[in-house]
Amino acid sequence: MEMQPGSHHDMETAMPTLSMQSSVNISDPMSRESSGTAWVPDSTPMYGKMFMFGDDMLMVHGGAFPRYTNVSTDRGDDRIDMPNWFMGMYSHPIGDSAELGARLMMSLDALTEGGRGYPLLLQTGESWNDQPLHDRQHPHDLFDEVSLSYSQKFTDDLSSFIYFGYPGEPALGPPTFMHRLSAMDNPDAPIGHHWEDSTHITFGVATLGAVWKTVKVEGSIFTGREPDENRYDFDRPRFDSYSGRISWNPIQDLALQVSQGYLHSPEALDPQTNQHRTTASAIYNQPLGNDANWATSFVWGQDNNTGEGKTEAFLLETDYQHNRDTIYARWERVQKSGLELVLTGNDLTRIFPVSAYSVGYIRDLIHGKGIDIGFGAEFTFDTMPDRLERYYGSDLGYGFQVFLRIRPSLIHMPEMGSDMEMGTKK
Repeated sequence: MEMQPGSHHDMETAMPTLSMQSSVNISDPMSRESSGTAWVPDSTPMYGKMFMFGDDMLMVHGGAFPRYTNVSTDRGDDRIDMPNWFMGMYSHPIGDSAELGARLMMSLDALTEGGRGYPLLLQTGESWNDQPLHDRQHPHDLFDEVSLSYSQKFTDDLSSFIYFGYPGEPALGPPTFMHRLSAMDNPDAPIGHHWEDSTHITFGVATLGAVWKTVKVEGSIFTGREPDENRYDFDRPRFDSYSGRISWNPIQDLALQVSQGYLHSPEALDPQTNQHRTTASAIYNQPLGNDANWATSFVWGQDNNTGEGKTEAFLLETDYQHNRDTIYARWERVQKSGLELVLTGNDLTRIFPVSAYSVGYIRDLIHGKGIDIGFGAEFTFDTMPDRLERYYGSDLGYGFQVFLRIRPSLIHMPEMGSDMEMGTKK
């Protein structure tokens, strides 16, 4: 959400009951809020619908991508599907210095993608029918986040918060991909998802954080096990893992973080394997006018698995939007083991560097009318070592898709009154 100088003050003058704080921490601007307790740049635009009920605020947003996707090679597939997610964020002030927050995020992936998920070349992680998934993106759970938070402001510069999620997201990694503006228009998950931000659905997490000006220090205890194959239930909380993260927004257009965590037995099919994960990211957002923006993210992740050692993932993605037109791109390079890729023989213990390059374009058919509906197309090509030809074939690995991108329209801060619905003040 672009914050122009003076706009916050002008809005508060015109609408004294309007609160623009984050639902997680009363001292943070709402535009900084992202998945879990992660931060994005303060200048990030927001797409959603807001409702005021006295001093309470509800914001709803989400996205859906009905599409046809086709992935090549001997491990490819084609299908019609619809990745999707929906979210509501609620905040209730307690006096002038405290706030309660609640969030609910859901996905119908299990219905629209099926148990195997959608085809995505070189993707790995989780399972179906007690077999590891490969070259598929697993579906997300029906309940991706059900969380409560309490925050307290001590001074203008110092505040703290506590966050509980079942499920929720621990303080580990950057904002998850569907909550990064640089990735929000791309229907596909990154192939480095399980090195960077895969803990965004964790069944049992508690986070304690402190914020001083634009620096945040936080720590979490959480369940290391990834969600099971039943996407409609609530998995058993274990609280057997931990993480810490330092975030810094030095200017309105930049969000930085470094984090490290220990995940106990994340894979149900390989319960003896534990993991240490380290991540770093830089997210840069540049507002370019009333309805134009450029967002770019760099993400690095490293997994250190029992018996395997360290593997790394690098991601660079960017998204340029001007009125009805959006162009986006993503580059990834990930070190994946033969075990991750579900290979055979001696290849099981080898590490393979693989890469994916994507570019896409969207033209909004309906724009700025409460809902945006855009028609888009994306092309991806993949590179891998020659040794993998016996599994994937010798042809170029590629994928293409055509889709609709459906989401709420951009919230314009100076015109917020027309973008909000006011409830009855209690």
